[in-house]
Amino acid sequence: MKVLIIDDEQAICSSLKFALEDEFDVQTTTDPYKGLACLKEQEFDLCLLDLKIGAVNGLDILEEIKVIQPSTIVVMMTAYGSISSSVEAIKKGAYSYLTKPLHMEELFSTMRQALKFQQLNKKVEYLSQELEKRYAYEGIIGNSPAMKHVFELIDKVKDIDSNILVTGESGTGKELVVRAIHYSGKRRREHIEVVNCSAIPENLLESELFGHEKGAFTGAMFKREGKFQLAQNGTIFLDEIGEMPLSLQAKLLRVIQQREVTPLGAQKPVKLDVRIIAATNRDLKKAVEEGIFREDLYYRLNVLEITLPPLRERRQDLPLLINHFIDEFNKELNKRIIGFSEEALKWLLNYDYPGNIRELANIVESAMIVERVDQHGLMDLPRRYTEKPAQQGASVDTIEAAAEVLAGVPLKEIEEKVILATLKKNGNHRKKTAEMLGISERGLREKLKNYKESGKTFL
Repeated sequence: MKVLIIDDEQAICSSLKFALEDEFDVQTTTDPYKGLACLKEQEFDLCLLDLKIGAVNGLDILEEIKVIQPSTIVVMMTAYGSISSSVEAIKKGAYSYLTKPLHMEELFSTMRQALKFQQLNKKVEYLSQELEKRYAYEGIIGNSPAMKHVFELIDKVKDIDSNILVTGESGTGKELVVRAIHYSGKRRREHIEVVNCSAIPENLLESELFGHEKGAFTGAMFKREGKFQLAQNGTIFLDEIGEMPLSLQAKLLRVIQQREVTPLGAQKPVKLDVRIIAATNRDLKKAVEEGIFREDLYYRLNVLEITLPPLRERRQDLPLLINHFIDEFNKELNKRIIGFSEEALKWLLNYDYPGNIRELANIVESAMIVERVDQHGLMDLPRRYTEKPAQQGASVDTIEAAAEVLAGVPLKEIEEKVILATLKKNGNHRKKTAEMLGISERGLREKLKNYKESGKTFL
């Protein structure tokens, strides 16, 4: 540990260096400005600073130190101790305040505690940075147009307080997007509370969300704050919101409208300052039409919507994701796998992943645990996947052969024939056709409308 001593008495500098140098790397100076110059050139863990250094006020030097090296612990020393000066020193960033003559046992104890405090602060800062890094944009893998659009939306909404609805199939990474919004936005230093609306029994969900007072119901032995109160000043994430029972939807709507919550058994509401983000893999519009989700709650939650594309609609991200999971599981499993065999990689690039990114991660992890390798030392797929063909997607070899045959044919004509052939294969089921082709149902509907207008009577 490096320690800097700034005191206008050379005798004190020398005696302190002699006392401390067995345990610390010590530098001393009687000139406060030389001390500041040292801080600009080197990093110090702790500084022992005199309150009066000749005609210079040590509190002014303290402020300069905190500008140059904010993480340096400063312990003030003075022969003119007073309550007002010690309070002022603490306000300006000093860790502690010792009066002269110094007692060496007290000095050593203060310095050791200060350094432990510094290490704890560094650890907290490191963990906070890791969290931000983990859930910031680089934590979401993809460079496809669809994912670039998602990144743009995250950037636009991260610092606003409007309610957000994140939609997408199971396994597409909805929670990762929610955490990216929280940890990259202005509320990142506060809590994010997660509520899985489908995992908590209906009779407990109200208490989980809104809290309760002692004696509010049978078994309520203690007062408990709900998730909304725990998320105060931060974010509450309502996962699987489409599974919330109707009986609770009205109460949630009131909380959102009033920005206050009344715990069960309480007489007074609690004002809330929380950001609300909900997520679902359900079609909430359809749920509204079916009468199982309140329309007014849907519009309250869906001020801004971020829709995550399924993996089959962002195939160009597959190589990035595969390499990412190989790197990740190499660290977790302490292995040095470099990749898949050519045949396995073709399969992976053409599989439709009904379980999306979660399924891809499972496949890679399973393969790395089993670790079957060919003569090139490249990883192969788990047998349960190689025993069945890739779902829906055509093989790379088939596509390449078709491309050779169709060379020179106008793209518009090729697109039309592929769409109509796929529609026929799916028995005119438009949703399945759109999913197989990696386009939206609306896009498919528009194309079919154009074909019909051009005289395609078989549509």
